[in-house]
Amino acid sequence: MATSKRDYYEVLGVERSATGDDVRRAFRKLAFDHHPDRNRDPGAADRFKEISEAYEVLCDTEKRGVYDRYGHAGIDPSFNGGFGGFSGLGFEDIFDTFFGRTGAGRRPRAQRGADLRTDLSLSFEASIFGTEKEIEIPKHEWCQACSGLGLEPGTRLETCTRCGGSGEIRRAHQSIFGQFVNVSVCDTCGGEGRVNRTPCPRCLGSGQAQIKKRLKVAIPAGLDDGTQIRLSGEGEPPDKARGGKVPGDLYVVIHAPERKTVEWEGTRLSMRRQGHDLVLDIPLNVAQAALGDELSIPTLDGDDDLKIPAGTQPGHVFRIRGKGVPHLRESRRGDLQVRVHVMVPTALSKEQQELFRKLDATFRTTQNADARSIFEKVKDAFGV
Repeated sequence: MATSKRDYYEVLGVERSATGDDVRRAFRKLAFDHHPDRNRDPGAADRFKEISEAYEVLCDTEKRGVYDRYGHAGIDPSFNGGFGGFSGLGFEDIFDTFFGRTGAGRRPRAQRGADLRTDLSLSFEASIFGTEKEIEIPKHEWCQACSGLGLEPGTRLETCTRCGGSGEIRRAHQSIFGQFVNVSVCDTCGGEGRVNRTPCPRCLGSGQAQIKKRLKVAIPAGLDDGTQIRLSGEGEPPDKARGGKVPGDLYVVIHAPERKTVEWEGTRLSMRRQGHDLVLDIPLNVAQAALGDELSIPTLDGDDDLKIPAGTQPGHVFRIRGKGVPHLRESRRGDLQVRVHVMVPTALSKEQQELFRKLDATFRTTQNADARSIFEKVKDAFGV
């Protein structure tokens, strides 16, 4: 026997023109009165369930719109109160019926080939200045024996006997609104309308063969780690038997180190990327920082001179212009930031200790000339 449901507006006791706030207020009052924890009447639980179901639909703008048009049949696929033609159909089936969409009945279009991805690791310098690399990728190409059609030479595709070549299976249904037709893709030919009865013996009907292809990849200067380079048309070939004509693309994912080790005055230093700049931390002794010095700084273009002025403070950053990372597809480059770290000595010789004691004594007076003279001796003691 058909199941009958009350109108949701009647369940909540609101007009069809009720606002969302009206619906919420009505629900809160009824839910409070009929909640099984408060109301011990035998039918309270069913009544509470009915109220909740009505509120779930009417508080949702989209569901409410469908309910206003089609009633319970529009939002409850299991409802069979007189609408036998809709039994087992969901909302999208009903929507397709009235608005002309075929949903699952649409035949698949010819697709482009699948995209491929490969990873390429670069050196620190190569990612900054650019380079050209040769890579080898496994992929497919059209089978030469059947020209990618998947058919034994001299044969052709046959018309599908299940769908008669249409690629679709149609089933008629009767509803209160009249007869409608549910269309689905033919499960025998996959919507193509034709089947391959004589597959190519070399590719077994796939139309494709596995190969390894070598490609040259131009790496532009200034690439970051994780950058993708797209090689158009170097992905998988399309399914020629389904009318595909456009191959997929190949995405080369670049992996570049963020830092490298450089040698400087017998010390190993770390040079790292920071946006379009390179950063190099160098150690100075206290005499160099106080009196100044002239240094030869390693850059990716060779050594460069840097003047350290007297009185340089720890953490000061000097910029060597144009020695950083190139801007992508531009001629300008970032800078090399040379960050100074003044190193306090921890193991002094007796001579150095004596010089520092004398220096300390001058700092406790106003004899600045004596302090500078002693600093010069400190520089000599440190071998600077």
